[in-house]
Amino acid sequence: MTRTAGKKRLKPMTAKGQTGKPPTDAAGLIASKPVRSTAAKRVRSAEAKRPLAENELVIVTGMSGSGKLSALKAFEDLGYYSVDNLPIDLIPAFADLIRQSPETNRAALVVDVREGSNLDHFPAILRKVRQTTSTRLLFLEASDEALLRRFSETRRPHPLGRIDTIRRSIQSERKLLEPLRNIADVCIDTTNFNVHELRAHINGLFQQESGEKNLLISSISFGYKNGVPQEADLVFDVRFLPNPHFIPEFRPLTGQDEKVVRYINRFPETKEFIQKVHDLLLFLLPHYVQEGKSYLSVAFGCTGGQHRSVMIAEKMQALLQADGYQVKCLHRDMPR
Repeated sequence: MTRTAGKKRLKPMTAKGQTGKPPTDAAGLIASKPVRSTAAKRVRSAEAKRPLAENELVIVTGMSGSGKLSALKAFEDLGYYSVDNLPIDLIPAFADLIRQSPETNRAALVVDVREGSNLDHFPAILRKVRQTTSTRLLFLEASDEALLRRFSETRRPHPLGRIDTIRRSIQSERKLLEPLRNIADVCIDTTNFNVHELRAHINGLFQQESGEKNLLISSISFGYKNGVPQEADLVFDVRFLPNPHFIPEFRPLTGQDEKVVRYINRFPETKEFIQKVHDLLLFLLPHYVQEGKSYLSVAFGCTGGQHRSVMIAEKMQALLQADGYQVKCLHRDMPR
């Protein structure tokens, strides 16, 4: 990779590696909720959805191991000039180069905890850059457990040092990065993303013809006996529906089996519930997008998470996909 400091033309550049490995083995998502006023959320949402300006800079930051390198590669595939770990003091000059370059008008760069104490100056630098260049800040995060798992899989040290445990380093890093998270335009929790899902989600958010249906929805089934999923934004209790578990023929089956689906659909309350929830979601989804949500988790729970909730979650996925939304279906407690 070549970095230029005093030239107005940029040479081709590719992304370098980052600390931690991006997620590779999860299958869901959790909506992140930055602490902002309602008015600020609307401004951020409008910025995140607007068509890309003539000159655009995206700054990617967040937790080590949250997938920043995968995100940077996704931006590179979208045509962004990409730089990893650029010293923050050089960001204004870099933005000037992008603005003046006849060849490149979109760029993405990574800034993270490797910057050390200089991170304290980042908010002021961001304000300065935004005076001349359209700039968005993307913050990636994940749960402590997911980050611990990723560091264990990659066997790499945490960038904050080798003395403390990884768990304490993660907690310290989260505290250090909280000011950046609070000013981010877009926050993505990658706890349940795999690499391909993260790249697809970034493509949906930042491609030039972005629209409201780039909201990514997760339709989740679960069993109440194992608790409500922590990542759920909306929870629907379907235990009022007749339980196939009490029919011996259906006991070893799941809500993915056609016999079980036909049985649950026999009851008029099933079809009425599905229709009402579908109508509710079609009403809510555009409003969630307006408020700045980029993904939403909708959970359906029955007693064991094997029959009713599975069937309903899959039906909701099919309906919303037919409406043009991106939907993934996850079965937390269904027997494999």
